Amino acid sequence: MIRILIADDHPIVRDGLRAVLSTQPDFTIVGEAESGVQVLQQVAQSQPDILLLDLEMPQGDGVATLQQLTQTDATVRVIIFTAFDTDDRIVEAVRAGAKGYLLKGAPRAELFNAIRVVHGGGSLLQPVIASKLIGRLTHPDALPEPLTPREREVLTLIAQGLPNKEIAERLVITERTVKFHASAILGKLGATNRTEAVALARQQKLLA
Repeated sequence: MIRILIADDHPIVRDGLRAVLSTQPDFTIVGEAESGVQVLQQVAQSQPDILLLDLEMPQGDGVATLQQLTQTDATVRVIIFTAFDTDDRIVEAVRAGAKGYLLKGAPRAELFNAIRVVHGGGSLLQPVIASKLIGRLTHPDALPEPLTPREREVLTLIAQGLPNKEIAERLVITERTVKFHASAILGKLGATNRTEAVALARQQKLLA
């Protein structure tokens, strides 16, 4: 049996993954986590073979959590399962030790195959992710992706110190969408947190 830990901050996503993965006779779900802190606790307690890890979570995002896992003696192999496909985030995750990278919305057959391949000692990147990674590594000096108009709006409000809830209200979008934009901003600016993102944005004159 392949022991799987599901890490995502949205209960409905975790429920959906549990339901889908439970259809496979060689998969067993040994736990769920909704934050980076819980991931570390669950890995130590349930000792999964595979960790399905979202990048955007409270109390330690996916990359930070992955980096902490590599400093322990955990043998779990990590597959990033996320909505984020910016070049920087992909490179960060792979450098941190991810053995797989799939976007949410991937066919279930691809997810099943990735779990089995990674469990068997291999690595597997979704084709679109592999293409982005190769492009980034073969052109490391390429200019970073520019911020979209909406990302600039979110960045401006982040710089004002507003929390996600208030940013969502100001822009009439969901908090989940704010988190998505914030993660994309961090990836494009090469920042590890919001404070650093704002500082880098000021250096690049992206903020007044």
